[in-house]
Amino acid sequence: MRKQDRERILTDVIGRVVEEKVTTSGLRLDEVVADSVYHELRRLKGERGDEATFWHELSEGVGSASERELSSLVRRIVRRYAEEICGRFDERVYDAVTRAGEPVIGLLLNAVSPKRLIEGLPSILGDGPQAWLGVDKSIVVQGQVAQLHELRKRGTLLLVPTHVSHMDSIAVGWALWKMGMPPFLYGAGLNLFSNPMLGFFLRNLGAYTVDRRKQDPLYKDVLKEYAQLTLENDYDNIFFPGGTRSRTGALEKKLKLGLLGTGVSAYVQNLKNQKKKDRFYVVPATLSFQLVLEAETLIDDFLQEVGKSRYIITDDEATKPRRILDFLTQLFSLDSKIYFTVGRAIDPFGNDVDDEGNSLDPRGRVIDPRDYVLRDGEVTVDPQRDAEFTREVGERIVDAYAKDTVIQATHLCAHATLLLLRKKNPGTDLVRLLRAGGRVEDLALREVYVEVDRELGEMRTLCARGGVRLVPTVEKGSADDVVAEALRHFSTYHTRAALTRRGDRVVATDRALLFYYSNRLEGFGLERGLGLKPALAADHRSLASSSSRSS
Repeated sequence: MRKQDRERILTDVIGRVVEEKVTTSGLRLDEVVADSVYHELRRLKGERGDEATFWHELSEGVGSASERELSSLVRRIVRRYAEEICGRFDERVYDAVTRAGEPVIGLLLNAVSPKRLIEGLPSILGDGPQAWLGVDKSIVVQGQVAQLHELRKRGTLLLVPTHVSHMDSIAVGWALWKMGMPPFLYGAGLNLFSNPMLGFFLRNLGAYTVDRRKQDPLYKDVLKEYAQLTLENDYDNIFFPGGTRSRTGALEKKLKLGLLGTGVSAYVQNLKNQKKKDRFYVVPATLSFQLVLEAETLIDDFLQEVGKSRYIITDDEATKPRRILDFLTQLFSLDSKIYFTVGRAIDPFGNDVDDEGNSLDPRGRVIDPRDYVLRDGEVTVDPQRDAEFTREVGERIVDAYAKDTVIQATHLCAHATLLLLRKKNPGTDLVRLLRAGGRVEDLALREVYVEVDRELGEMRTLCARGGVRLVPTVEKGSADDVVAEALRHFSTYHTRAALTRRGDRVVATDRALLFYYSNRLEGFGLERGLGLKPALAADHRSLASSSSRSS
């Protein structure tokens, strides 16, 4: 956030939240403060330092505080939260990094590939850094890029990507820069700021902090108000509506709509303030990786009590620099691609948007979005109404994720292999199959080819109808090509390969990883061809009951 806007927005956040708690909510202020103290002391149990001291001192004065003193305490808490969250975008830092950003990020993504480095050597003398570093070979940007540019001229953007990995923020930021877009604001986990250098760049390049350990409702109010005010002040935002990285590897089906709902609220506020540039556009986007940096930790966390063992993972592969280097080295030495796909935009009420920024009804006719928030000719706030609009937007985003996700060889080969293992181990509970194995634990390579070929046929038919996207190998290659590419990738990075070929047999050497990569194809109904039920529940956040038994 620009320095000239930071203090003003910070003041507005504090003013709005305090006003709501003190005069509007109807809550007793001693209960508001006590609730904050309870949640924070519980989170900080056993810790020492300035933060713990602040909350302990606050707790001592709640019981005897007057109404005026309680109001002051609410303000202190809100200010503390707001100052922690608020980003510090610096245009000078951004300009410096973008001037050097292509060589720095390009080397990171490409120089680890000897093949690319050698191919690019001639451009050192001729074509310049862009050709030499071959960044275009690493991240493929596709989809509604032209519409994205046009809509930004007409309103404020809320980019809502799928969330796979901590690599997402890097990939999305790079893709936006590559498209010639300015930096977007986005929330980054507070733990990522613990590294001084990384924290410096995150704070100055658009990130604001989100501490997902904080359960205090007042903190969530401040976070939501901050996001809304950035939108009202024409800052494009990135929200990950899945909330956290997908633990299962599957596409998000159940979204967290709190921050997403700020689009309607900000639109209403802009209309009240009679802003000339009052429109907001929600833009779904998908990210697809052939391999995922933290796949092992994420799926293990899911399988431990179906993802309930930990809410925040603080010790995964993304915290280990050597693992990140190993991941990048192996991924890009195979000329793998990261696909960033921009979907078609919708308005904050779930309507389609044309390339000129007009909202359209289901029959394609231009409509005025102001009609959704007018009552007797006046712009009104209606939380129940607006929550329903946001729910409809969430449904549209989920549909867009399925249509614009890019299926890679690792996804399809893992899915076909796991289906065969489930079929050959009837009656075996899926968790038992993944943890302990079954009676049959390896497969003939030929039968894997047959199942991959069947799934290729179904996915290509769906792709032709615009229902999914496929990488070139999956779209045009043979089953042999898909299996070979998947096995090549599985053998490179993870501690143990998901699949290993041994002669004419294929062995599931890490069944949990196999499950993780397989889940990218959950929701497309491919299991019906083998008489099986889905592995995951409809929300993709838990296991389906009897998921490994034949239907």
